[in-house]
Amino acid sequence: MSLKQLSPPEKWILTGIPVLFVLGSLMHFLYDFTGQSTLAGLFAPVNESVWEHSKLVLWPVILWWLLYDRFRGEQEQLCREKWYAGAVCALLTALLTMPLIYYFYTEAFGTELLWVDILILLLSLLAGQLAGLHIYRYSDGINPSLVLLTFAAVVLVFVLFTFWPPQIPWFQDPLSGGYGIA
Repeated sequence: MSLKQLSPPEKWILTGIPVLFVLGSLMHFLYDFTGQSTLAGLFAPVNESVWEHSKLVLWPVILWWLLYDRFRGEQEQLCREKWYAGAVCALLTALLTMPLIYYFYTEAFGTELLWVDILILLLSLLAGQLAGLHIYRYSDGINPSLVLLTFAAVVLVFVLFTFWPPQIPWFQDPLSGGYGIA
């Protein structure tokens, strides 16, 4: 399928892959750049744990899908049910892909490499956006309110675990041994 055959929403989804990757990569530095602002810690990783790095996917993906609906949805006569089904699929796929790939490669090969960690962000976003595109194209959709509630619940969990994370390896900073905002 050529790019010309894609609808504007489908092009938006695919355009998101490099944009979200750059945005997520820049977000990595937000917490330290702001002098470890608590507010920035709600949006950016506060340590080097796998959980905190999932924020590099969480916020960009949610915003990417919501912004299109808000600013272009009506013009494009967007089917909101299908759009939000794709959005929640993109988010959950990317959030699950990141730790799965990370733990597979670190445990299978006994090493951790920065360039592989960066590649994992790209692969997670790629998997999420492609899964979201597939669901947008082929699903019957889902109630947008249900998706917005799901987004709110996921965001709430991330906010809570920024301050009170479970004391398990997924949440532990491998450099300091700490959890959440110290």
